[in-house]
Amino acid sequence: MEPHIYKYRFGRSAYYGAAVYLALFGLLGWWLYHLYEGGYLSAWFTSFIGAIIALMALSIPRKIVVTEDRVEIRCLLDITEVRRDEIASVRRVEPRRMKWFIPIFGGYGFFGYYGHFLDLRRFDRVRLYASEWKNFVEITDIYEERLYVSCTDADRLVAELTPPGGNRPDEEEEEEEDEARMEQETATGQAVSDKE
Repeated sequence: MEPHIYKYRFGRSAYYGAAVYLALFGLLGWWLYHLYEGGYLSAWFTSFIGAIIALMALSIPRKIVVTEDRVEIRCLLDITEVRRDEIASVRRVEPRRMKWFIPIFGGYGFFGYYGHFLDLRRFDRVRLYASEWKNFVEITDIYEERLYVSCTDADRLVAELTPPGGNRPDEEEEEEEDEARMEQETATGQAVSDKE
């Protein structure tokens, strides 16, 4: 089987976010340089920011490669692999469910969103590799580790990676369905009591 490649697409917001980060770092460096007249603190800050930018640049996601036995998320210098036989479920995720994610260690807006994030809804650590804040796909493995990616052809990626036996039920979706069912029953019960 020839590997399928899903490319990341960077929108205008990714470029604007990177420009804002670089402008902020540049202004802060310029301010420190003039405040301390090129002393130790400004040199330390310049070295520190240079290292941070280099580390962030190495983790920018480039593409998702799906082979017969694994899924690879390839960054500039990093590869994250998930074996296909260890995938428990693959689902599309709406961006509104992602609003509870805050970065722990990674990039947020500097040519995408990547690294380790904290999901405040479940209070769980997840990995995220996205170039834009849409078209999310959640990949959950048998060890309950969740990985979120974004790509332009998210539906095709979900169809290709869905396990042969189907997806394992998602607890959040079941809770949302139960809440909707309870609301419907309550509304039906009120309508019947209003008629009486």
